Amino acid sequence: MSFKELKTFDINKSLISITILLFFIMYGAGMLIFGRQGFAKPQVFLNLFINNAGLIVISASMTMVMIIGGIDISVGALVAMDCMILGDLMMNRGWSAWSSMLAVVILGIIYGLTQGFMIAYLKIQPFAVTLAGMFFCRGMAAVISSEVISITNESFVNISQLRISLPLLGTLNKHGKMIYPFIYPSVIVAFAVVVLMFLMLRYTKFGRAVYAIGGNENAAMFMGLNVRRIKLLTYTLDGFLVSVGGILFCMNTMSCFSDQAKGLEMDAIAGTVIGGTLLSGGVGNVFGSLLGCMIRGTAESFISFNGSLSSWWVKITTAVLLSFFIIIQSCMLIFNNRKISC
Repeated sequence: MSFKELKTFDINKSLISITILLFFIMYGAGMLIFGRQGFAKPQVFLNLFINNAGLIVISASMTMVMIIGGIDISVGALVAMDCMILGDLMMNRGWSAWSSMLAVVILGIIYGLTQGFMIAYLKIQPFAVTLAGMFFCRGMAAVISSEVISITNESFVNISQLRISLPLLGTLNKHGKMIYPFIYPSVIVAFAVVVLMFLMLRYTKFGRAVYAIGGNENAAMFMGLNVRRIKLLTYTLDGFLVSVGGILFCMNTMSCFSDQAKGLEMDAIAGTVIGGTLLSGGVGNVFGSLLGCMIRGTAESFISFNGSLSSWWVKITTAVLLSFFIIIQSCMLIFNNRKISC
């Protein structure tokens, strides 16, 4: 292993360790403070995954994009457009749930391919391309329908609300009845995406190329990597995954409107950075991003169990944590650069 590889490994390992420690501290504090209110129940923990399934998938996708040195600020708008398309196809045009979801995924791939082409081959800055994409998706969501669409499609409702019980975590309630915690299919999909993304980025040629380009694009070109093709594939996969996340998001809300998922792109970026992904690229881990989303979800649980705090405290907490991790990243990079110069 070269010194640069060793340096990247150390930063990645250190950042994930801090994220894991912070999550356990926050969740442990919640169990101590709100233990009597049921914070320690298994279902409360599982609700973190249920409520954030869509965000987890989108954050995993954002991790890949940020590792390669890019950004995508259009994900929230794309989710809104995905939800509006789902609602319109199922409720207004009579499409089935499965055909509607397939249409959304295909449109996500086309959308990601278009953005990837402009970034990789036309060499337009990712921020500018995805900013234009954000305005386009928000506009299209409003064009599809300016009203709220409630999804009552029987198949879609059955899929989204299918309870998968976990017998090993059952507990007795006050009446002596065994209560089993549960998850929804959206959680299984989110976990599957995270695992597959981790394996792809860590063990495939494409994944190693993503890290190489994010670490040093010029060096990656000298190594013979097709940088433009890999960037195109990265953003195409990003469009696909964000649309999958949009479907999961819609399963959680069961409604669609043009202003939906506002700020979701910032939540995804924050969760990714809190999870240990460098803003400069080259370092990141999808499991870290998963934990970053869980930390944000834990903050939301604090607000919910407290009952007297405004929901805006979640934003404030996210801002503090994001600033903390950005400072930690900067300090680690400065320290490692000094080691190299020595």
